Amino acid sequence: MREKRTIIIFGAIIGIISVALVYFGNPANMGFCLACFIRDTAGGMGLHRAEVVQYIRPEIIGLLLGSCLLALFRKEFTPRGGSSPFTRFIIGFFVMIGALMFLGCPFRMVLRIAGGDLNAVIGLVGFILGILAGIFFLNKGFTLKRTYSLSKTEGSLLPVTGLILLILVLAVPSLFFFSSEGPGSKHAAVLISLTAGLIVGALAQRSRFCMVGGIRDFVLFRESTLLIGFVSILVFAVIMNVILGYFHLGFAEQPVAHTDGLWNLLGMLLVGFGCTLLGGCPLRQIVLSGEGNTDSAVTVIGLLVGAACCHNFKLASSAEGPTLNGQIAVIVGLIVLVVIAVMGCKETTNS
Repeated sequence: MREKRTIIIFGAIIGIISVALVYFGNPANMGFCLACFIRDTAGGMGLHRAEVVQYIRPEIIGLLLGSCLLALFRKEFTPRGGSSPFTRFIIGFFVMIGALMFLGCPFRMVLRIAGGDLNAVIGLVGFILGILAGIFFLNKGFTLKRTYSLSKTEGSLLPVTGLILLILVLAVPSLFFFSSEGPGSKHAAVLISLTAGLIVGALAQRSRFCMVGGIRDFVLFRESTLLIGFVSILVFAVIMNVILGYFHLGFAEQPVAHTDGLWNLLGMLLVGFGCTLLGGCPLRQIVLSGEGNTDSAVTVIGLLVGAACCHNFKLASSAEGPTLNGQIAVIVGLIVLVVIAVMGCKETTNS
């Protein structure tokens, strides 16, 4: 019971912070969105040239550093890796394609529902179906193989890279791209964003919070602790949205969203499927990277490259709806993940 009370409190804090970030300047229903923030950061670094989504998001760096600092403090910084890194890169790549079809990661899906966006409920259905597909293959023996202990230098490379990026953004902003309009131009002050990221990163590290893990663990083991955290974020985000007047129930005219139900569902199905094979949602991958997990770091790089390709090759949706290129990419992604899952099961059977 103590663990469940703790995760309810952590979820409440995360939900409140997420809506507070909107109050301080982030796009509506986007207090936290790992997919959107990685996309914006990719644009800020010049990896894509979609001018409306270019900004180095301090929340991402804060998440990484917050989890790293708490892991160091609690002596849980344990560098490890070597578990099918390139496969993880490819899965991360396609998870981002699914997320930008839906226009949000699992975290933003919850925040969109909390803001009254019913399109995100359809996304949730797809997300659950994707997790169930992943569980099917886990039960058939799918695995990305074991990890190996690595040096502290290896495990610290991504957190150090994040710190260097933050220093460069603050010291030499002319090196980077910044949106003058669109979602990339809407953001809280750097100190507020960074502080929010540090807090959420530390809480997520302490609680092992994961959007995928909550549903997966409940289905497999009837363990509800992580799922309760999921619900806590939703409940407290709804309360904050109602208080601040941000709650608008419906499908139409939702911020940074489209109303194509089929592709909202398929996009999040791809996300749920991929994240189940990976063992965690984008938030969990960033937190694990902060703990020294280089496999998760490779997954994060896959997400980054996926975000860049989505905008360079017109795969990302917009408020007008999905693109044909994006629809093809989602179908290709589902096929690729099924092939990876089937081959992973066969390798386990033959070993």
